[in-house]
Amino acid sequence: MATDYDNPDVLNLRPEDLDELLIRAAEKGAVRALAALGLENGHAAKDIRDLRGLIEAWRQARQTAWQTLIKLLTTGILVALIVGASIKLKLYGGVQ
Repeated sequence: MATDYDNPDVLNLRPEDLDELLIRAAEKGAVRALAALGLENGHAAKDIRDLRGLIEAWRQARQTAWQTLIKLLTTGILVALIVGASIKLKLYGGVQ
């Protein structure tokens, strides 16, 4: 009975060699992926940190804009109610 060890088409590797081969393949794949994204010049980590910072700043600006809009609407409604109440109560000495 023939085993795979006897077959010349089967590559036999020690676990250490297989690990090294997989690590090298993963590193090459990561380099290619970064190059495809235009981040191959060694500044990828800084570029990604900058992008994350920009995204966070955008989220904060958007949140602040919504909060400001809600405050303006609330203030406008309250001013309209106060003006309406003052006219109704004739506090400005308007038409009698």
